[in-house]
Amino acid sequence: MRVIGIDPGLDGAVAIINGTGNLVVIDMPTVTVERNGKSKRQVSATELAQILASHNSNNCHVFVEKVSAMAGQGVTSVFSFGRSFGMIEGILAAYKLPVTYVAPATWVKAVGRGQGKDASRARAMELFPNNQADFKLKKWDGRADAALIAYWGKHHAR
Repeated sequence: MRVIGIDPGLDGAVAIINGTGNLVVIDMPTVTVERNGKSKRQVSATELAQILASHNSNNCHVFVEKVSAMAGQGVTSVFSFGRSFGMIEGILAAYKLPVTYVAPATWVKAVGRGQGKDASRARAMELFPNNQADFKLKKWDGRADAALIAYWGKHHAR
């Protein structure tokens, strides 16, 4: 079975574990657009659809982090994040991919991740030693989260 994990943020990623257990991690594709005279990043629906189409198979399941607004976030950032999440939902629905949404607390505890963003990177390096280079930099915590979500899906989902 092919398992896909998605960390839906702009700095998130898509992680694919194939049937032999090999991991491929792809940064969330983004595009810069002009909005109200300012340059803004947003998820590239076209590129994300291409990624998911190229890894789609009859024996595939997608696991997406179940996200929600957090206290203290600005209206613009909440709207942007919701827009990205909606794009992901729409693409998954268009490809009729089976999907499970998993709360962060659920996958974090089940995969044995400690506290903090560096904990995701450290745990991903332990679970995927052949992919340590994918998680080397602090800014790649979204890659680690996507890999851990995919790992949770493969080993803990029912």
